[in-house]
Amino acid sequence: MLDIGGLHKRFGSRTALEDVTFAVRPGEVFGFVGSNGAGKTTTMRIVLGVLSADGGEVRWQGTAIDAEARRRIGYMPEERGLYPKMKVGEQLAYLARLHGMPAADATAAVRRWTERLGVAERVNDEVQKLSLGNQQRVQLCAALVHDPEILVLDEPFSGLDPTAVEVMSAVLRDKADEGVPVVFSSHQLDLVERLCDRVGIIAAGRMVAVGTVSELRSGGVERIDVVGPPPDWARDLAGVRIVAQEGARTRLELDGATDQDVLKAALAAGPVHEFAPYRPPLTELYRDVVSGGVP
Repeated sequence: MLDIGGLHKRFGSRTALEDVTFAVRPGEVFGFVGSNGAGKTTTMRIVLGVLSADGGEVRWQGTAIDAEARRRIGYMPEERGLYPKMKVGEQLAYLARLHGMPAADATAAVRRWTERLGVAERVNDEVQKLSLGNQQRVQLCAALVHDPEILVLDEPFSGLDPTAVEVMSAVLRDKADEGVPVVFSSHQLDLVERLCDRVGIIAAGRMVAVGTVSELRSGGVERIDVVGPPPDWARDLAGVRIVAQEGARTRLELDGATDQDVLKAALAAGPVHEFAPYRPPLTELYRDVVSGGVP
């Protein structure tokens, strides 16, 4: 397990991280989300040893992470870290050798990952001659080529077309299925919701929510969507608050009433065509949590 425990980091007078704590289990895809400047990249750089924390620690399999353990991490930086004038294949083989792979194994790994990620025909091209999307694919190859035990990816889906997003999503899911803990940051919350086992939301350097998508979506107040009864049917209903009204759809927030109370009142007001709990999408949950609307 990758444990991030109580990280603190300051840059001058600015607090970048305050008691950031979460864990990524083996075989788990963990989505790390937050606005620009919230602390995602700083946290990842501390995990990689690029930055040192002012407090807290990072542990891998119960032991404080060190340089040897970091050699077994596959890292994809947001700014990208490829040599633009070096050929793709040579560069990937070089990076694999830096992680300790024998030359033959490095060559085989380059072939395997460039084929998997759709850039095998570009191995003899300089990186700078590739499109941004293909550079992104090569960058992921660089994170995977040494068969890492942990994957830490900073905005891996940025700039990718839908086909490349699906390929990369499948790769991350496959690595998790092999038991690799995968943590990645992204602003594409619909993708995070679909791909991740658990999600952590960071705001202003603090973790404000951690859990599975279903846990986060079902937490807090209970809301119900009712379709059918005429408008304002619930206006005087005790123990509820009308959250939204659009045509025949009424969204209610329960505040003392039960769902059976609501159903009984709805049936009394008119035919009910739909009656179901409302689970907010991650985009709505993220907005509420970051703005302080949900603990």
